[in-house]
Amino acid sequence: MSTTGCDSGSPATGRAHGPSGPPSASRAAGTSGTSGGAAGSGSPAPSVTAPEELCTRLVAHWARQVLDTPTYGDYQSMGLSNGQYEILRAVVAAARAERKRQGVTAAVELIDRQAGRACADRYRSGEPGKDPWR
Repeated sequence: MSTTGCDSGSPATGRAHGPSGPPSASRAAGTSGTSGGAAGSGSPAPSVTAPEELCTRLVAHWARQVLDTPTYGDYQSMGLSNGQYEILRAVVAAARAERKRQGVTAAVELIDRQAGRACADRYRSGEPGKDPWR
């Protein structure tokens, strides 16, 4: 399982996220609450989150966070690749325009739709590239 693109804000990095911080690697990985692990171990059986779903969750989260702010921050501190950051910028620009026309609720709905479409397109043929920042 790969958690590249996630920063859980651990004390070791010195980064902390507020109460609405980004999805953690464990939540994003979709670990199950059942004890379907090794026989008798009682540990949960992990499931793998598709790259496009993880991208969608991260981009949508950060788009909602920066919708009302004039700046974005560093893509690496957000746990995004360069390509995911480009998606974020496009989604936020569209959401800000939608917010002016239709209000906040419409902007948030647009964020979810556009993040999902853009991430699905990005990962349609598998991984976007071998470079981690792509």
